[in-house]
Order: sequence, then structure tokens, then C-alpha cells
Amino acid sequence: MDDLHSDSADSDTSTHSSYFRSGYAVILGKPNAGKSTLLNRLLGTHLSIATPKAQTTRHQITGIYHDEDAQIVFYDTPGLITPTYALQRTMMKSVEVAVEQADVALFIFDPLDTFPSDDAIAFLKRWSIPMILLVNKVDLYADRVESLAQRVEERFEGVDFAHQFWVSAKEGEKVDDFLTTLKSMIPLGPPLYPPDQLSEHPTRFFVAELIREQLFLQFEQEIPYSCAVQIIEYKEGDSRDDIFAEIIVNRDSQKGMIIGKKGAAIKRLGIAARASIEALIGKQAFLDLRVKVRDKWRESDTWVRRFGY
Repeated sequence: MDDLHSDSADSDTSTHSSYFRSGYAVILGKPNAGKSTLLNRLLGTHLSIATPKAQTTRHQITGIYHDEDAQIVFYDTPGLITPTYALQRTMMKSVEVAVEQADVALFIFDPLDTFPSDDAIAFLKRWSIPMILLVNKVDLYADRVESLAQRVEERFEGVDFAHQFWVSAKEGEKVDDFLTTLKSMIPLGPPLYPPDQLSEHPTRFFVAELIREQLFLQFEQEIPYSCAVQIIEYKEGDSRDDIFAEIIVNRDSQKGMIIGKKGAAIKRLGIAARASIEALIGKQAFLDLRVKVRDKWRESDTWVRRFGY
């Protein structure tokens, strides 16, 4: 299946300015700091799933920004945590790989939440690439910036940030200013991808992510964290795509919760996921959802790899 493309971008890659810049930027931060919201804001589309629950992102999500001056490949990474089982260890390894590949690192955090841990600060100090600090959600505390700024400076003492911006990824405040600075830090070079390409991932990857997003939005406690989504079959059509997917759960009791009484819960899930999928692909979708149990799959390196992590 093809990679996801934008309908609005000019796909002519035959020319570019000698001053054109292209490179990679990795978005780092604690769970629920606003990483995915920032990526969606920069790209102008709902590419990376974002929910009120922490640690929604599991994969390294790639989003490609393109304008007349630059092309930036963004890596939206899972939130920085201390891993306790196989899935989390794989997630944190993907963060390290993303930093190794990037030209610039962006660390985003919410100062109204708990400040980054000592482990997170130590992680930032490990790397020598240029870094930008993004203090997020400024729309919620605009009258407290001065008092919070001192705490921010103290907590990040010893971390070599090239620039600092107080932004609102949700509302877009100061995002353009930050983006202008980021572009100046990206190396000179031609575009790496066609300008209408939004991601390195195929469409079916984002379809699975949209289904998983609804699991986070519609279910509580451990249920969404215990699920994986696999696209078993994807049939593309001129006016409709037919999608067959499996939701993998950790134990049998979770299967019953997702299906619900007389199938009501999975029906609600399917309706909401299908709407998001249709918005993504720009046409109708048929969505068939099944639930399967793979006992303690998150603790198994074999199952974690099999499910694409």
C-alpha cells in the first residue's frame, strides 16, 4: 500500500533552491506532554494519535513537513519512561534510535505537570545534537510564565538547549516562531521525499493507529494499554476500502469488555474508528473488527516483535 500523501502539496520535485534545508527532528518528552499534538499542528493534519491519557504513542511516528524553504522529517516518539516490561523496553529503544538519526532534538513538557525526572534529565545530557526546549500549554498559565521560568531554568540546569520557546501546541501560539528557528538549524540539502508525502509509514499503519486511538478514548484503566491492533487485510477500492483488523488483548476478561453486551461496545468503537479512517483516506471504509486473546503478550519479546513493535 502506498505511503500517505497530502492532497494540497505540489508534487514537483524537479527544482529546489540552493538554500533549501532538509533533515530530521526528533520530538521528545514525558508521556502526555503534547508531542503528538505538536506534530499534528506542524503538519496541519491528524497524523499522530493524541488522547488525554498518557503514553498513547507506542511507535516512532514519522511526519514530513514541507514548505518552500525546508523539508523536515519529524519523529514523534513514545514518552520517556523507565521501562518495566518487553513492550516498554522496545518503545524506549526506539526513542534512542530516533535521537541517533536526528539533526535536532525537541524536548517538550508541561510545566503544570510534574517536572522531568532525574533519569529524563540524564537522558538529555547524553546527546550532543542541538536541542530546543518547548515549554508547552502556555495558554493555560500565561499569567504565571515569569514565576514558572525560574523553576524551568533550575530543573534543566546543565542541559545545553540552543533555544527555548513557550508555546501552545494545541492553540498554535508561538509555534510559527519556533518553526522558523528550527528550520535555520536543519542542514542545507535537497528534499528527501516528494513534497506531497506526509509520512514514511503506509496508510494501513495509520488505520491501525486510529483504531487504537478509539480504544484510548472509549475504554478506561488498563484496557487500552493492554491492546494491540493488527490490520489483517486491506482491500483498496475506487470508492471504498475494505479493512479487516484484529484487536489483541492481554487476557480473556478484556475481550468481553471490548465486545460489550450484545456487541454494543465494539460497535461503538467501530463506528468512531471508521469515521476517523474515512477522514484520513478521503473515501468510504468498511471496517471489520475482531478481538483475540494473546495471554500476557506485552511481556513477551516474541509477541511484541510480531505485533510490529
